Amino acid sequence: MKFIDEVDIEVISGEGGKGFVGYRREKYVPLGGPDGGDGGDGGNVYFEGDEGLNTLLHFRGLKTFKAQPGENGAGSNMQGATGEDMILKVPVGTLIYHKETGDLLFDVTEHGQRYKAAEGGRGGKGNAHFKSSTNQTPRFAQNGEAGTAIPVHLELKLLADIALIGLPNAGKSTLISAISAARPKIADYPFTTLEPNLGVVELGEKTLVVTDIPGLIEGAAEGKGLGIKFLKHIERTSALVHLIDCSMFLEEYEAIESYMIVREELEKYNPELLTKKEIVCLTKIDAMTEEEIEKFRSHMEEQLDRKVLPISGVSGRNIELLKQLMLRTKEVIEEEKKKEASHGNKRIRPE
Repeated sequence: MKFIDEVDIEVISGEGGKGFVGYRREKYVPLGGPDGGDGGDGGNVYFEGDEGLNTLLHFRGLKTFKAQPGENGAGSNMQGATGEDMILKVPVGTLIYHKETGDLLFDVTEHGQRYKAAEGGRGGKGNAHFKSSTNQTPRFAQNGEAGTAIPVHLELKLLADIALIGLPNAGKSTLISAISAARPKIADYPFTTLEPNLGVVELGEKTLVVTDIPGLIEGAAEGKGLGIKFLKHIERTSALVHLIDCSMFLEEYEAIESYMIVREELEKYNPELLTKKEIVCLTKIDAMTEEEIEKFRSHMEEQLDRKVLPISGVSGRNIELLKQLMLRTKEVIEEEKKKEASHGNKRIRPE
């Protein structure tokens, strides 16, 4: 499936149906009064979050989406049917902007969440509404209101608990296939991953969503490589797992340099990304000796002043431990958010 994360479309609500001009035609009522029914309201246009989608591809090539118009009214005070609403499914994490003003209209953050983008036009009133003491047989009715046209820009920022980051060929795709049911394309060369992959990690009854971000390179924040296209998908994740392939380095300082390249690109794009909790992993350790693994691990822990976990997505070494660390990190973040929310809700007693 091709990954599309931005698209421009126009949504148009349905116009209201016309009111009807009619009169009672009964056998013993030769001069029956007006009985023209109202037109039906036009259909609305909604956007709805769908957790089964992870791309905006289904909008590609289709630029206009219009809801059904309301039906016209009829005699015997019969009201026209309301036009059917148009419901446009979008991935959870989709931002809806007004294309012309740039204003954020809505942020779809939950499955089933709906946003009314365009309200249908009201149906016109039939001539039965216009009968008066001075006009017993009105010969006019209202037209329905026109639909509303809204140009929108849709932008998808994936919602995941954990983002796997690192230089190209650091082992992100191998890892996500090892910890989840995701099956990304894997090969031993840079830029195998051309789009983010989402995987659900299951630990008993608990789950977390992980995405692997296509490899970042030096200059990614300025548009080099693939990084600039996908950096935005890191913004909504709660934490990062930073993968470093030490099997390709001879000296420990090279591993530190590769780590810093990615961190610097995150800072250039959005300094707040550096405040996210981060788990640092040495990958592809199945291609290294125990002495080499320990040499890189101890040096990086000393330089970064944090624990570093050696893992292998191929042999499975320390994969279960990593999954537990990711889950615990997610839970800690959720606990912190709850505490912040509770503090924010406390009333300050006046002095």
